[in-house]
Amino acid sequence: MYFKHTFRTALRGITTNKSRSLLTMLGIIIGVGSVVLMTSIGASVEGLILNQVSSIGADTVVVIPGGGDGGPQIAFTSTLTFDDADAIEELPTVKSASPILMLNDSVSYGREEEAPEIMAGNESFFTSQSIDAALGRLFDASDVQASKPVAVIGPDLAKNLFGDQDPLGKKIKIGNQSLTVIGVTEPLGSQAFQNADERVYLPFSTAKIMSGKKYADIIMLQAASDKEIDITVADVTSLLRQRHRIQNPENDADKDDFHVRSAAQAMDILGTVTLSLTVFLSAIAGISLVVGGIGIMNIMLVAVTERTREIGLRKAVGAKRRDILLQFLIEAVLLTFFGGLIGMAMGLSIALIASFVVRNFLADYAFHISIPSTILAIVVAAGTGLLFGIYPANKAAALRPIEALRYE
Repeated sequence: MYFKHTFRTALRGITTNKSRSLLTMLGIIIGVGSVVLMTSIGASVEGLILNQVSSIGADTVVVIPGGGDGGPQIAFTSTLTFDDADAIEELPTVKSASPILMLNDSVSYGREEEAPEIMAGNESFFTSQSIDAALGRLFDASDVQASKPVAVIGPDLAKNLFGDQDPLGKKIKIGNQSLTVIGVTEPLGSQAFQNADERVYLPFSTAKIMSGKKYADIIMLQAASDKEIDITVADVTSLLRQRHRIQNPENDADKDDFHVRSAAQAMDILGTVTLSLTVFLSAIAGISLVVGGIGIMNIMLVAVTERTREIGLRKAVGAKRRDILLQFLIEAVLLTFFGGLIGMAMGLSIALIASFVVRNFLADYAFHISIPSTILAIVVAAGTGLLFGIYPANKAAALRPIEALRYE
């Protein structure tokens, strides 16, 4: 009953002057709203990135030219030979391996011309990426061995080039080379932030003749088991060091002329990066909470001054020091708690609206709520009110009744 009465008195104190209370909460609203917004966007972006990486397969491992931890050096210093891919495929921890060539050229049919992603590999590439044919067929081992001028295209590219026509058997041109469309893939959506439904797939032997390349741009392989990816990565690394005559017992990445990355490793790295970025942005936004707390302390000090006679009167009729202390502490906590709730609602609303906008550009972007961060923001907001409300509450509780009653 005692606490209930004190709570009502504190609630009456902050509702008496609604405009000032709202302005007092503004810093907390902005702070909590910013934290919730940043963590929600961070969780959404992390989900988008991890979905993009996982879409290429949890058991997928990629060998990229260039040593060290830097970016790939494709087409400039590649030392990955087609025989390397064959040797990798012989490893017991590898299910299949395919050299990949990337061609930079336009694709045309009649007057229609597109600039899609052109990938060339062997027949195992389709299996490792779970790619099926919606129309016609995918190229097979005989197409690769004979270097047949055939192509498999994505459904979006088929629509862009042929409209409502049946694309099977039609001739498309890549550069000066004419190729026959033998298949259209099932829709794949977005992979690695690229529209996989606009791709062209060629037998790597055909692409090798067209491009004149002597080395693979990358080697993509499928591990025998997604439970032992680390073992597969170690086996491939050891094999390539042996084939490329690299002495590297200390595992110094800078000594290698390649680096091996699994989808799982990429997910871990990207997850760490996005988490660090989210924490950093949230910490910056959290500064608003401190600013808001200082604002609450200032307003509470003003309130103590304005209500000096009220405090004196309450003490004169029997209110104790703890009653006044608790009343002003509750007022400060209520201000920050309600401000936190409003800020949370605003932050989530903005994040939800942003997700609808971004989805027009990135279809896989989904709205996510970081529940632990949201709860933490509300708790920190209430704690801020408690922390910055202690001094004003102590000042109010320390007033002597006679001096308070004489105050004008």
